[in-house]
Amino acid sequence: MSGHNRWSKIKRQKAAMGATKGKLYSKVIKELTVAARLGGGDPTGNARLRVAIAAAREANMPKDSIERAIKKGTGELEGESYEEVMYEGYGPGGVAVLVECLTDNRNRTAGDVRILFNKGGGNLGAEGAVGWMFQKKGVIAVKPGPSEDQVMEKAIEAGAEDVINQGTDGFEVRTAPVDLHTVANSLESAGLKLGEQRWSFFPQNTVKLEGENAKKMLKLMDALEDNDDVQNVHANFEIDEALMDALQG
Repeated sequence: MSGHNRWSKIKRQKAAMGATKGKLYSKVIKELTVAARLGGGDPTGNARLRVAIAAAREANMPKDSIERAIKKGTGELEGESYEEVMYEGYGPGGVAVLVECLTDNRNRTAGDVRILFNKGGGNLGAEGAVGWMFQKKGVIAVKPGPSEDQVMEKAIEAGAEDVINQGTDGFEVRTAPVDLHTVANSLESAGLKLGEQRWSFFPQNTVKLEGENAKKMLKLMDALEDNDDVQNVHANFEIDEALMDALQG
């Protein structure tokens, strides 16, 4: 498992244990609001909203909170207006970093992200600096139970691109971005129990980190993720699993 995937798994475990539940809810509410504003409040014709609702349910968000966020997006209730911004930069050791944000104040967010990069031993780059190093994919979590062969067979039939065995955590099915919802529906219809569904960015190559650079990189990732305007952080670092566990422990 790559360093960044391992880091993402640890973050999800912390959220599941409630350590970052408030932050998670805040990010999901923002995504629900923006998805509804851009594509309407009916998930049937709004793929992004369907994914956001699935994420909210996976996080055990109350139904009334989901509905309220959607109504704020459609204008039925008063709420903040968020703008999507992607920042690109470099972390310790030359690691490429993408930072997805939803903000009501672009200047504030740009300043905050720049400071975090500088403090973390990296630097914020210009638009397009590292984005070309990543590919956007749809990601569907399949809960433990079926064998790898069973998941692989059903995923191929559904039109997925790849299946990653996550051991005791189940499987990760990857799709073309536009196929996320279609593949998820097919897998669910085939009897698989699904978890998180999202779009993510995967690096085409990785940078191996050790020692101080590894420690600094994880601190930078944590600092970025902790910012209220940041939705997701993607990076192309690689850290040995034992070192990752030691640093996160």
